[in-house]
Amino acid sequence: MTRKQSARSKTGSARKPNQRVNSRNNVSVNRKRTDPSKTTVGVIAQEVLDYTAGRDAQLDHVLVTADCMGSAAHAVMLSRMPVQPPLFNAAELQKVLDALDDIAARAVQGRFTIRLADQDVHMAVERDLPRRIGELGRRIHTGRSRNDQSALDLRLHARDRLLNVSRYAADFMNALLVFARKHRDVPMVGRSHLQPAMPSSVALWATAYVEEMAENLESLRHVYDLNNRCPLGAAAGYGVPLPIDRNLTSRLLGFDAPVHNVLYAVHARGKNEARILNALGQVMLTLSRLAQDMILFSMPEFGYFRFPPELGTGSSIMPQKNNPDVLELLRARAARLLGHAFGTTELLRALPAGYNRDVQETKEPLLEGLQITDSSLQIMTTLITRLIVNRERLLAAFTPAVFAADHALLLVRQGIPFRDAYRRVKQHPETIEAGDPLENIVAKNHLGAPGGLDFNRYSRQIVATRRWVASTEQRLRRLMQQLLPHA
Repeated sequence: MTRKQSARSKTGSARKPNQRVNSRNNVSVNRKRTDPSKTTVGVIAQEVLDYTAGRDAQLDHVLVTADCMGSAAHAVMLSRMPVQPPLFNAAELQKVLDALDDIAARAVQGRFTIRLADQDVHMAVERDLPRRIGELGRRIHTGRSRNDQSALDLRLHARDRLLNVSRYAADFMNALLVFARKHRDVPMVGRSHLQPAMPSSVALWATAYVEEMAENLESLRHVYDLNNRCPLGAAAGYGVPLPIDRNLTSRLLGFDAPVHNVLYAVHARGKNEARILNALGQVMLTLSRLAQDMILFSMPEFGYFRFPPELGTGSSIMPQKNNPDVLELLRARAARLLGHAFGTTELLRALPAGYNRDVQETKEPLLEGLQITDSSLQIMTTLITRLIVNRERLLAAFTPAVFAADHALLLVRQGIPFRDAYRRVKQHPETIEAGDPLENIVAKNHLGAPGGLDFNRYSRQIVATRRWVASTEQRLRRLMQQLLPHA
């Protein structure tokens, strides 16, 4: 055997010139080229470009419209800046706006490319502009940095997605509320520590999650307001020696106000993402706990609820199975999102003042967190809409013990101190009589109890959310059409 054949027999094949063998597991690994790549911001070694760009070239496609919006508003502001000669006259400004509008329209159609050498959406847009409009395209970056651009794009994108999440949260609340109204007179054993506790109702169970989601919406609205502040004009975090008008760009983009301190405008990158992820995490906590209830109560041992077969999935070996995979995956995705929220917060903990590239790693968790929450709300709305209630199984779960606390309170009404009544019932459980579950829940008619639920209160909250989302989207759409009419 020749030396070459011997080498081939040990590795399985002859190594290619650009490969090396990992001695630990005998796996061939491609050796990366060290040839430098020319980028808009200089020549960068290929390995450095690969590592630092990360997945931005893929992720940033969802940010193209936001980047063009920000660039358009910035160009309008530059054209009005009191300098001579002006950076853009009216005709030149229109060329810039038309070019940005075309880029955004092509991106929507999937015809805009972000290359690895671009590193991100900002450089891809800036590369494309001079090819279309020459020197005018090279003026667009005056008075700004990728630092404030990145912060701006993520705020614009998050703003739109938070409105979507709020809309879907309202739809989810409405589906649960319709479900609760339909089954308002269906008793259900209330549980504590998962053990039978006291008489309750399907409506009380369902509207508890309605009210929880309503509070989540308050958090989302607060986070939306904090997000809706414009960082553009902060540049690298220290301002620029130009008479820029940050209030103008803020108004053009529909923000409530600029982030006042230019250094904080950069510091807020990552913190803003963490705040959003934490608010989304509260939404997912609600959905995950509801998912767990639905898994438990649809088990044959409970049989309170069931789903149409097409909303479950089957087994590859057991023909009888119809698995709640949607609910299980929702629990897992809730955990993943909560991990993103913690990880994003932890990433910021020891960063020094000024921009640090670490915050690039907050982009993907934010984008994924928004997508997870969006899709989870939609699928849970579908499941609730088609959830089937088994009244007979719910009633069959009422044993005399479920009425123990109510029996003790009945003794209190007869003049016996509560703690004495409690001990009497505990020592003589055989004295407890099973009452009528429906009569029991109807009799509990104080505020928020099974017989005292204010369904209209929840309806007003849903209507208010939908109105806010619709009016806000309409206002933002008008502003977008003024800057990018074809995007």
